[in-house]
Amino acid sequence: MPAATKDSNLSFVLNKPNEVTFEQRPKPTLQSPHDVLIAINWTGICGSDVHYWVNGRIGDFVVEKPMVLGHESSGTVVEVGPAVKTLQVGDRVAIEPGTPCRHCEACLSGHYNLCDEMKFAATPPFDGTLAGFYTAPEDFCYKLPAHVSQQEGALVEPLAVAVHIVRQAVITPGQNVIVMGAGPVGLLCAAVAKGFGAAKVVSVDIVPARLDFAKDFTATHTFTPARVSAVENAARLRDECGLPNGADVVIDASGAEPSIQCSIHALRRGGTYVQGGMGKPDITFPIIALCVNEITMRGSFRYGSGDYKLALRLIASGQIDVKKLITGTVTFEQAEEAFKEVKAGKGIKCLIAGPNE
Repeated sequence: MPAATKDSNLSFVLNKPNEVTFEQRPKPTLQSPHDVLIAINWTGICGSDVHYWVNGRIGDFVVEKPMVLGHESSGTVVEVGPAVKTLQVGDRVAIEPGTPCRHCEACLSGHYNLCDEMKFAATPPFDGTLAGFYTAPEDFCYKLPAHVSQQEGALVEPLAVAVHIVRQAVITPGQNVIVMGAGPVGLLCAAVAKGFGAAKVVSVDIVPARLDFAKDFTATHTFTPARVSAVENAARLRDECGLPNGADVVIDASGAEPSIQCSIHALRRGGTYVQGGMGKPDITFPIIALCVNEITMRGSFRYGSGDYKLALRLIASGQIDVKKLITGTVTFEQAEEAFKEVKAGKGIKCLIAGPNE
């Protein structure tokens, strides 16, 4: 592996499925007067990173040339463009890792996450943030308050994903919410739902240790599905969690077909379902239950206007303690081993130090 130096742009590169290397790449330069150059301090491992590492693709996004992985990052500003007004060298920032075109209908309507020209870190063909340095537009970098650590800053990204999902559900105070999946995003969805005023928050998973964590973190109730039909699991969930009429909102953060099927049957009539987790492209879906119960169904993709700001505010205020999710940290040179641990389902959230950290 190439040696890291003080100004190293050592990068963790995916060449093809299951083949990664460390490469010393040229230090990036500012592409716009509004850009800043950031020395990466910490990067979290996302499920999508692991999916690219294992499969080389997610849907239509296919790795066709070597690509730097990583997109959940925080860092320190080391250079600013001449038009930058809100940041200066030395500022610690959380990086929103996608840059839209800013001109299309989606962007102009505030839904820039749906921009067809989005340049998103570690989504082919764009390189990610597991490197020494990364450039980003000034307005997609969020200055961390003095009391918020760089490690917490790396968790703004998955929290912003959860904020967007919960906003898609339009949760109001007093509602009862079920979250399918107690991985990092599912746990954060439960925390955001509770922060939005949900009275009852049920975390569902098949891994007992994750449910134990969920109960300690934010869930009011937990549920372990059995190997029975979706209808039977939903009936038992409603009974055990005191939801005789079903939940007002169900969020799926797993992408697992049985969870999706159970979700629809666990809702009250007229309830809301949000699909946040990605799984198989096509599944068997209980469409009759959706129709006769007039369920509102919405998808959720990444994050949009205001989601990052709210995520950082939830951390800074202490309302959501993302530090609890950090179950491991490794050096940059240990990145591949960390990916293996995440693939094996160990821990909740592992962070990788930048090569210059």
